[in-house]
Amino acid sequence: MYHLIFVFFTALIVVLFSTPALIKVAFLKRLFDEPGGERKIHKRIVPTIGGIIIFAATLFSFALWFPYDFPDMELLRKWTREFQFIVCALLIIFFVGIKDDIIGTAPIKKLASQIIVGMILVLMAEIRIRSLHGLFGVQDIPLWASVFLTLFVYIVSINAFNLIDGVDGLAAGLGLLGGLGFGFLFFLAGDIVMCLLAFSLAGSLLAFLIFNFAPAKIFMGDSGSMIIGLVMAILAIKFVETSPPQNINPLFSKLFTPVVSMSIIAYALTDTLRIFLRRAVRGVSPFVADRHHLHHLLIDSNMSHAKTVLCIYFANILIIGVACATSIYSISISFFLTLGFVIFLVVLTWLFKLYCQKKISKTQVIDQAESI
Repeated sequence: MYHLIFVFFTALIVVLFSTPALIKVAFLKRLFDEPGGERKIHKRIVPTIGGIIIFAATLFSFALWFPYDFPDMELLRKWTREFQFIVCALLIIFFVGIKDDIIGTAPIKKLASQIIVGMILVLMAEIRIRSLHGLFGVQDIPLWASVFLTLFVYIVSINAFNLIDGVDGLAAGLGLLGGLGFGFLFFLAGDIVMCLLAFSLAGSLLAFLIFNFAPAKIFMGDSGSMIIGLVMAILAIKFVETSPPQNINPLFSKLFTPVVSMSIIAYALTDTLRIFLRRAVRGVSPFVADRHHLHHLLIDSNMSHAKTVLCIYFANILIIGVACATSIYSISISFFLTLGFVIFLVVLTWLFKLYCQKKISKTQVIDQAESI
């Protein structure tokens, strides 16, 4: 138990005391993003290499408190094997991300690195989806389907958190929410390694939010957002394949479903799949940036960065609540009820934007009439 507390606060302290120095270095070396352009909504220069400290603190804390002295040798070997390949995957994603933050990286190269990382985790670490556990009536799936589905999940999750990192504190806050949520669930399941990984990331992101919440003093960049996306994918896939222990409270045992796993990263998945579908319908490359994300709709509704982010946090918590509340039903019913609630929130966001724009236009017309 003490490992879980120490891993969280170790990561938190590392980020808390190292970030101010990193910000100074970023300004000295001119590693910052300047305002300007249609999609940039910050008004001043902001360092973009915060992913360095998120990666370093998470990996340092995870390795420092890894249970090397665990008495069950067979389980320890399994955990060590997973730890080995998770570290390798994180290193690849981090170096690709930091290169993109500093000098830029072609989208095809980033995609290639994500495929390599996914293959390492699927084929070597064997962290993959083996069953849908009754979702759509499907139980175990063949190896080829398992490999392709899991690879798809890794790629989507990495890009999802990369794409939503457009508002101060959004990706970090949702990553914090995911780390705490998965950490609690893995604690119930007794999976110490995944619990440590979740809480080490959560500790890093809680401290990073102090510097990244609006108005941000530093951005996490692609190196940070892709690290969060990869860790969330690993945790989500491992949780899908985790069975509740026999001595657990029956109320908690119902939570061990793929629907709850998806709900924890619901906003990132929903916004990314919605954007990719929208771009595909219009014949636009899915990697071309635009201002049609859900957080842009809220900002265009005259909401501040802070209110937008808090609103999305709350919405994601509500989605998790719905997934947990409906877990008493069959997994397919739970999925469709949760999906229906997500669609309702998306439509509500769109309608809210239309209402606010109409109200703003009416106000402008009245002001013009009064000035005449």
